Order: sequence, then structure tokens, then C-alpha cells
Amino acid sequence: MPKQLLLLWAIICSGIITYFCLTDSSNIPAINFPSIDKIVHFCFHFGFTISWILFFKKELKGKAPDDSKAYLISFIFSVFFGITIEILQGVLTLTRASDVTDVLANTIGATVAVFTAIALKKQIDRI
Repeated sequence: MPKQLLLLWAIICSGIITYFCLTDSSNIPAINFPSIDKIVHFCFHFGFTISWILFFKKELKGKAPDDSKAYLISFIFSVFFGITIEILQGVLTLTRASDVTDVLANTIGATVAVFTAIALKKQIDRI
């Protein structure tokens, strides 16, 4: 897959996450399920990190001796993106608040994404 499409996909994923994290929470249907917020944060950052890993693996192909740089950049980007979103929730929204446990869920999602990408390296390399 061309790296431009992977970049577009990663940007779209980032935009969707930004929208849902900063939109008025009263517009989101309430789901009565324990810890659903943390599960959503985990899933968002799992997908976010995977999408950026796919892009950076293509971008850095031949420029780095292995894929570790793509994993590291994607992980760090995901963690800082999550922290930034949490700060923006506290500053820009009236119906949301910054939450350290959301950052933890984001970081766990990013970590699992990196290990999943490593475990599925052969499949990911075919993309």
C-alpha cells in the first residue's frame, strides 16, 4: 500500500479520535457498562498507534536498520497525543475533564499496539 494512503488513513484516524474526545459529551449516547470510557481510550490509542506504525514503517523503510524506530516514534506520538487531548478536554470543553486514568488507558493501548505489531510483523510487512 502506498505510504501516502497510510498517512491519509493515520490522519483520518487521528481526526476521528480528536473529534470524539473533544465533542460535547452530552451528544454521545450513555452506555451503562463499567469502565467503558477506559476501554474506548484503550481502543482509540491501539488503533491510533497501529495506523501510525503502518505509516512510519513505510516512511522509514531503508532509512532505519530495523522497525524499532517506527514503533518508538508511533508509541511516543500516541502518548503525547493522548496527553494533549486530555489537556484540551480540560481547557476547551465544558462537559469533559482531564483524567490521568484516561492517559494510562491510552498508554496501555499504545503499548499493546506496539507488541501486537511486533508479533504480527510478517503480516504487517505485507501491507
